Amino acid sequence: MSYFTEVVLPLALAKTFTYQVSEAEYEYLKKGMRVAVPFGKSKIYTALVIDLHQNPPALYQAKEIHQILDESPVVNEIQIEHWKWIASYYMCSIGEVFKSALPTGFLLESETIISAPKEFVIDAKELSDSEFLIYEALQQQSSLKVEDIIAVLGKKNVFPILNAMLAKNALVLQEEVTEKYKPKLTRYIRLQEQFLQQEQLMELMEILSRAQKQRELVMHYFQLQAKEKKPISVKKLLEEAGSTSAVVKSLVDKEIFEEYYLAEDRVSFEKEDEVGFNLSLPQQKAFDEIRTSFDDHAVTLLHGVTASGKTEIYIKLIEEYIESGKQVLYLLPEIALTTQLVTRLTAYFGNQVAVFHSKYSNNERVEVWNQVLQNSEKAKIVIGARSALFLPFNDLGLIVIDEEHEQTFKQFDPAPRYHARDAAIVLASSHKANVLLGSATPSLETYFNVKAGKYGLVELFERFGNVVLPDIYLVDLKDKYKRKRMNGHFSDDLLEAMTESLSNGEQVILFQNRRGYSPFLECMTCGHVPQCPSCDVSLTYYKFKNQLRCHYCGHSIANPTHCHACQSVDLSTKGFGTEQIELELKSLFPEKTIGRMDQDTTRGKYGYEKIIDAFKNQEIDILVGTQMLAKGLHFDNVTLVGVMNADNMLNQPDFRSHERAYQMMMQVAGRAGRSEKRGKVIIQTYNPYHNIIQQVVSNDYIGMFKEQVYDRHNFKYPPYYRLIKLTLKHRDFDKLKEGSLWIYNVLVQQLQLPVLGPEEPAISRIRNEYIRTILIKIPTQQHLGNTKKTIQRVLNSFEAIAPYRAIKISVNVDNY
Repeated sequence: MSYFTEVVLPLALAKTFTYQVSEAEYEYLKKGMRVAVPFGKSKIYTALVIDLHQNPPALYQAKEIHQILDESPVVNEIQIEHWKWIASYYMCSIGEVFKSALPTGFLLESETIISAPKEFVIDAKELSDSEFLIYEALQQQSSLKVEDIIAVLGKKNVFPILNAMLAKNALVLQEEVTEKYKPKLTRYIRLQEQFLQQEQLMELMEILSRAQKQRELVMHYFQLQAKEKKPISVKKLLEEAGSTSAVVKSLVDKEIFEEYYLAEDRVSFEKEDEVGFNLSLPQQKAFDEIRTSFDDHAVTLLHGVTASGKTEIYIKLIEEYIESGKQVLYLLPEIALTTQLVTRLTAYFGNQVAVFHSKYSNNERVEVWNQVLQNSEKAKIVIGARSALFLPFNDLGLIVIDEEHEQTFKQFDPAPRYHARDAAIVLASSHKANVLLGSATPSLETYFNVKAGKYGLVELFERFGNVVLPDIYLVDLKDKYKRKRMNGHFSDDLLEAMTESLSNGEQVILFQNRRGYSPFLECMTCGHVPQCPSCDVSLTYYKFKNQLRCHYCGHSIANPTHCHACQSVDLSTKGFGTEQIELELKSLFPEKTIGRMDQDTTRGKYGYEKIIDAFKNQEIDILVGTQMLAKGLHFDNVTLVGVMNADNMLNQPDFRSHERAYQMMMQVAGRAGRSEKRGKVIIQTYNPYHNIIQQVVSNDYIGMFKEQVYDRHNFKYPPYYRLIKLTLKHRDFDKLKEGSLWIYNVLVQQLQLPVLGPEEPAISRIRNEYIRTILIKIPTQQHLGNTKKTIQRVLNSFEAIAPYRAIKISVNVDNY
């Protein structure tokens, strides 16, 4: 009887593969275990077992697996089913989901080991100079890695040389798989057993009578042991004694001390004393309504104004679920938000909290994964960005999705292009768990589902502690420029309000959703604007680095002193970003500390934490930032928020721009006056009578919702229609144009639905690849699965046409 295992590889492959296993392996293997399998030209990759059977593949000879990597599954069956759903719904391969889901510490790839053949002597004259250098190196070392060969030869591409030597039988290649994850081992120390008796202890002191430093270290060891009554690490002992590791080594060499190692968590949290709190009456009412709503609806929306204390309600709800033995997932849209929230939750729950996001190292993420898999007490609550959705939960009871309206919950590249909020709701249904969506400005889709009776609704329209919502003032920039009441990009009203707040010892937040100094540089003589050579986009000017940089491919050049087209030296910057605001503030308020929070200042692992902590500790007086500032951050001392220019949010070429502008302005406004002092928000705009801006001033969410839903219905957009966007890329403009027209014509014939395109997007070339997009609109009453199958058939036919095979196509379901 032959035995086979069905596996999925973490590659962009649309299918699974069958490998042959022995009977013993078949009995040992379970779904969700990792195996190393040969694939391609002798390479060995990690694969995940998703099925076991006795049916040989029909079209190819099954290879044998290389080895089994796990003693027990690292993925559970609910996860595998959820990944299959993501692959199916978002029209990508299960391999792409697998690659995105597992921490890279689990995704092993073999390393090529090069060694000399045994009992084989080759004539050096038959080898070229490069081959002889490799041959010589192998005489001195038994084996080399590819990077060693690169170092020996000083060349990047060494494979042609290795292939030539293989042909001459001058070397042997082997593939070796090594585990990337290594547990963190801490060095501990203990006294040897023979010195634990009283008599031997006196003898020990006698031995060390002449070695003063060693004697002192032993005395400190006894003091620490009496005080802590737990294993003593070498690091702690040295800190207490003020000694050196050389003294410890001497004591180990003399067999007085014995060293040993223990595996420890890389990240752990301490619970604080006296952090309990009671909910206010409106919060308690909302809390009770949520519990009642969960009886009838698996998904409930908590629509609460900014600073209404939604986090406290989440904490009390989480407490109930973990007391009943369930796991809780807390999803956030930005890593920046996890910083403040982790502090609040760990103070309350201690080491029951685990954090999972991309700023954590591979080893830290593997540890969190294992803790969740084992249902450990250390990971009862998982806080994370959208990738935390893929963790191996066994008994999930509640998913909290804070700021559910945020577009950062949607992954755009690479595949799977999933929406974490929607995928979390599907995951919760697999675990029969509840989902709580929280937002002050819910997305239209969510509120539409509430109105349709699909989701429950709980409203909380009173700020915590009866704090009043901030006053919102509009400044007409047209009028201010006309009356010459502008200082740089600051109106006199905004400067006056800032001066007043700062003189009272309060802090200010300024919002400008554009980073860099200026979006582009323009020649005032001929109008030339420096462009990126690889993308159809102007280069952004950075004054601090004195360079022009492309935000799409990273290309940068030194700031030009003259125009590249006409050699004129009359160059001027147009528009403004966070960097320019920061510089203007330094000249307007020279004695104040200015901070900036955007993608450029938060690149490091602790980039967010440093800025947020400094602002919270009032080390920064004025914080300038992009949309990162608009999301759920809490600062008690902020009384003034300034929106530098509201219009660039409203004028985006996107059907959601008005909804997003409303959400962004309301969220930014919500950072002001979150404690006793009443906040003030000043919005600078050229169009103060715009509907959206008036709705922000009057805090009219329902008005905005009705207006936007009416437009969406008229123009066939979500929530009345589903969208699937096809993006085609190729370096040859004509071939792309021809291929995209072919696909468009076939889709129109096959689908009988509104198909828009093929269209050039606003930025029609990135990294030297031209881009075309096709948008398919599917009515909600039409069967989505059948439509997707038709689209997939068209894409498969397209790939079968030889001239079009090089055109890259990405499919984005719900591309908003």
